[in-house]
Amino acid sequence: MAAQLRLRSALALVTGAGSGLGRAISQRLAREGALVVAGDRDGAAAEGTIRLLEGMGSEAGSGPRCHAAFQVDVAEAGAVQGLIEQIQACFSRPPSVVVSCAGIIRDEFLLRMPEDYWDEVIAVNLKGTFLVTQAAARALVSNGCGGSIINISSIIGKVGNLGQTNYAASKAGVAGMTSSVALELGRHGIRCNSILPGFIITPMTKKVPQKVLDQITARIPMGHLGVPEDVADVVAFLASDDSGYITGTTVEVTGGLFM
Repeated sequence: MAAQLRLRSALALVTGAGSGLGRAISQRLAREGALVVAGDRDGAAAEGTIRLLEGMGSEAGSGPRCHAAFQVDVAEAGAVQGLIEQIQACFSRPPSVVVSCAGIIRDEFLLRMPEDYWDEVIAVNLKGTFLVTQAAARALVSNGCGGSIINISSIIGKVGNLGQTNYAASKAGVAGMTSSVALELGRHGIRCNSILPGFIITPMTKKVPQKVLDQITARIPMGHLGVPEDVADVVAFLASDDSGYITGTTVEVTGGLFM
């Protein structure tokens, strides 16, 4: 699939690109030929992702130093708008593929959850996805460009999880928002879909006790946790013309968990 270079003409923005899912998604999109803008609250981590992409060389279908990294706090409207403006100044166009992957967890049981845990998770996971989607969509509509917006939700937003009231609410909100965005932007040639990963091996899941992971794995029909590349494969499909008649949908990448 990588050899097809389905995204040869695409400029892709990936938030949360400094590690985990965001980094794997950035690598996959680059292998498909896209120029990648890696955004992350940790600017050094975003630059690390870009160094990996540059090292891919001809495998990515483009020469070195064609990608870019930016530090951005997606929870701040001014920072997000500034990011889109910087991208347009650098590449003379807005990103035609936008992947909102930035996310945080602040886990605690409902009865003990501090208000700031709720506010921080909603601000990054839900408000941040809204701000990125809105700013990118405005730029695409203004430029008369179609595009594909892909928001990373979570299976937890559908089924809930102990100690994750805030996270579940934020990810359920992302899926619901995505459906509404798809309704509004379809006439502009902009598609919007969401992905619901299950338990994927990332820095987040590495904080989960092994006993808990073993219990989860036992409930997955495919018998193992996912890897970031499993999600990145779906992102590449939704970013490409292969999914040109798909919008407003959610794709579960869970190995069958909770089906």
